[in-house]
Amino acid sequence: MTAWLLLGAAVLSEVSGTLSLRLAAGGRRAWYGLVLLGYAVAFAFLSFALAAGMPLGVAYGVWAAAGIVLTALVSRVLFREALTPVMAAGMGMIVAGVLLIELGGVH
Repeated sequence: MTAWLLLGAAVLSEVSGTLSLRLAAGGRRAWYGLVLLGYAVAFAFLSFALAAGMPLGVAYGVWAAAGIVLTALVSRVLFREALTPVMAAGMGMIVAGVLLIELGGVH
């Protein structure tokens, strides 16, 4: 359970860094500090999750899928970016693929 909590912290840190990158790229250069901090914290938590015994393939797959979905959803709310039905279907397929990887793993 600890590994999953650490991975969740990694995902939230990475999403925060990516959302900050959107703000920084839009001309608010002060946000670059939060970008670097978010990514550094994300990699630290990812390494902690791996050290707690989570397999790399599962950790990276969940991290990537959750990051994609959360970033797209929050970007829709904060930045009014597009989120079409086709995009939502693609996100669903990504999540389904990661679930299959997790379910197919040997425990």
